Amino acid sequence: MHDLAPIHALGGADRRSDTEGDVTLTENLGLALASVAARRGHEAACRAHLGALLEGAAPEPGKTVLHDPEASFWMGPDQWMVGALFESHEDLAVQLKARFEETASITEQTDGWVCFDMRGDGVEAVMQLCCNLDIEQMQIGDATRTTIHYIGVYVLRRDPANWLRILGPRSSAGSLHHALTAAMKAAL
Repeated sequence: MHDLAPIHALGGADRRSDTEGDVTLTENLGLALASVAARRGHEAACRAHLGALLEGAAPEPGKTVLHDPEASFWMGPDQWMVGALFESHEDLAVQLKARFEETASITEQTDGWVCFDMRGDGVEAVMQLCCNLDIEQMQIGDATRTTIHYIGVYVLRRDPANWLRILGPRSSAGSLHHALTAAMKAAL
């Protein structure tokens, strides 16, 4: 039997955390992700299933629903990303397939993305150097797609307001981390 150990997006077995001034950037290792895409003719039913999961409504364009244990953000017309704690939702895609049945196509996304949580006073100054996002206008619950260092990412404004979650492709984790930490050093 092989003795395998998981390696995280930035390499190694432990999460990476960097601090500059009042801002901390932490690789979030505990997030399970799955995409939900409504199937043609089942858009309303899919939206209803997602709303029931989140105990409210499916996220609208540019929004995220910060629900516990599952949360979701809008990715495109009739498409959402659903996230939850990996510890309790390691099989998130399987759980969603059972719930949504034939109304949606569910795709496992956990290892396809790197997740960074940026917290602290000064996150706006850092993001101003990284991307063309009007970060001061983002309210808690807003989500948008942008680019950081030529890498397509999603930025979510969490609660409290000085908490941003940045999701980028796992294959670009090192470049994204470098761009964020360089901006932290320059801004703070």
